Amino acid sequence: MTTQKIDGASVTTQANVYFDGKCVSHGLTLADGTKLSVGVILPATLTFNTGAPEIMECVGGFCEYKLDGSTEWVKSSAGEKFNVPGNSKFEIRVTEPYHYICHFG
Repeated sequence: MTTQKIDGASVTTQANVYFDGKCVSHGLTLADGTKLSVGVILPATLTFNTGAPEIMECVGGFCEYKLDGSTEWVKSSAGEKFNVPGNSKFEIRVTEPYHYICHFG
């Protein structure tokens, strides 16, 4: 099931803009201290580095991703999630706007 809204969150109003505007997100903090980001990636192939483990949840569009050390691109569509280990990196490619929630830690 695709997340439609997030209740009870504090939102950072200034956007995080990466890769010359190809990725734009806003940070959220839930009442229990859980941190998320909600954003969109525009058509591109990008490489992200991780500190903490991440769960990428697709809420609109689709992407293909390749985890560090893998040679296989895997498709992820609305309602699907994929896990990225901490202290790692992953490549993501999108051909249409990809809307996501990134769950940290």
